[in-house]
Amino acid sequence: MNQHMLIAPEVRDALRDGLPVVALESTIISHGFPYPANVECARETERNVRECGAVPATIAILEGKLKVGLAADEIEHLASAGNIIKASRRDIPVLISTGQDGATTVAGTMLIASMAGIRVFATGGIGGVHRGAQESFDISADLLELARTDVAVVCAGAKSILDLGLTLEVLETHGVPVLGYRTDEFPAFYTRSSGHGVDRRFDSATEIARVIWTRRELGIIGGTVVANPIDAEHELDPEWLDGIISQALASADEMGVSGKELTPFLLGSIHGLTLGASEVANKQLVYSNARLAAAIASELVSLVD
Repeated sequence: MNQHMLIAPEVRDALRDGLPVVALESTIISHGFPYPANVECARETERNVRECGAVPATIAILEGKLKVGLAADEIEHLASAGNIIKASRRDIPVLISTGQDGATTVAGTMLIASMAGIRVFATGGIGGVHRGAQESFDISADLLELARTDVAVVCAGAKSILDLGLTLEVLETHGVPVLGYRTDEFPAFYTRSSGHGVDRRFDSATEIARVIWTRRELGIIGGTVVANPIDAEHELDPEWLDGIISQALASADEMGVSGKELTPFLLGSIHGLTLGASEVANKQLVYSNARLAAAIASELVSLVD
C-alpha cells in the first residue's frame, strides 16, 4: 500500500498517536459546487472539524496516488480543474495505474479511509436508490460500500432526489444500521424529515460512538449511517423543494442524463431553480455533519483508551 498511498504528515501523526481523525470526500469539491464556492466549502468544513478537536483528512486521488489529507493548493486544483473524474471503488485501480486525478465519492472515500485506518467520515448525503430504479437498476455504490467497509458515515440522510424508502430497504437488507442523531426520522438532505424512520435514535455523540465500537468488538462487517438532520434554520420548504426536484428530474430525463453524471446534473439544476438557496443549505448541513463527526471520532478515541 505504501507505494500507492500518501498520508499527510498531520494525519499520519494523528493516527499514530491515537488522535481523532475525520475523513472528508473530494467529489463535493470537484462536482458539488461551482468555483470558488467549492474551495470555500472545503476549507470551512476542515475548519469545523479542527474547531471540534479532530484532524481533517480530505481524500482524493492525485497523479495516481491515494492522497489522505490535502494541501491548500491540492484543494484549489480539484476545485478549479475541469477534468476531474468521479472516483468510486471500481475507478480507483484504473486511476492509480494510469496516473490520473480523481475526486472520491462517498464509496471511494470510505474505501480509502478504511485503508488508512480512519473510521469516521463526514459528508453531505449518501447516494441511494434512484427514482425509477425498478427499470433502470440505478443504485449507488455507496450502499454496497456501507455493507462491507467499517467506516461510520455522518450525513444529512440521503439526497432528496432519490427514492428514500427503497434506499432504506437496501441498507436494511445489507445489515447497515441507520442511527438518528436527535431525530426519529431519516432526514432528506435539504429537509429534516422524510416520512421514514431510523433504526434507533441517540441524543449524544457518546452513545453513537459506543454503538460503532460495539459493532467492531463483535467483528460485524460493514459501516454505520449516522443521520444528522440539517438545522431547522437552514431547512428548505419540503413542498416547494419537491416541485423543483420534479422539474430537475424531468430535465434529466429529457436530456438523457444518467449514471454517474445524474446526481451532479440534478444538484446543479436544483441550485439554479432555487436561486442558490440549495447551495446555502448544502454547505450548512456539511458543516454540521463535520462537527458531529469530530465529536464521534473523539469519543471513539476515548473508548480505545
